[in-house]
Amino acid sequence: MLLPARRTRDFIDGLMLDPFETFLDNATALAKPAPTLMKTDIKETDAGFELTIDLPGFKKDDVTAELKDGYLSISAATSSEHEEKSEEGTFIRKERFSGKCSRNFYVGEDISEDDIKAKFEDGLLKIAVPKKEQPKIEETKKVIAIEG
Repeated sequence: MLLPARRTRDFIDGLMLDPFETFLDNATALAKPAPTLMKTDIKETDAGFELTIDLPGFKKDDVTAELKDGYLSISAATSSEHEEKSEEGTFIRKERFSGKCSRNFYVGEDISEDDIKAKFEDGLLKIAVPKKEQPKIEETKKVIAIEG
């Protein structure tokens, strides 16, 4: 069984490790929950698919959705700066944060921007993607003539 390796150790450290310990470390790493950014729930309904994407801390203006070549791309970016100074003007604390995340979903090339509906509220982005009816292919029997 091939397992992904952790990239926190350098090459030399990897040579000095017990192989069973490495396997156990990787097995427990696989059991860990997924990253907390852009957790997505996808629900299939009769009309289409409903995506619910968690984007805590983001505002509506921070989020963009784009459809290109059948792929729905969702990205969110934010930045903030907090500064506290003492009375003399020297810094007591200065913090900056910037973050960006994105996900892509294949929705099909027959879906247009007008078909997709999106709504953002309370840190949740809800997207409705309709199902397009596939043309029904009629089965035709192809008979092979048997000579005899």
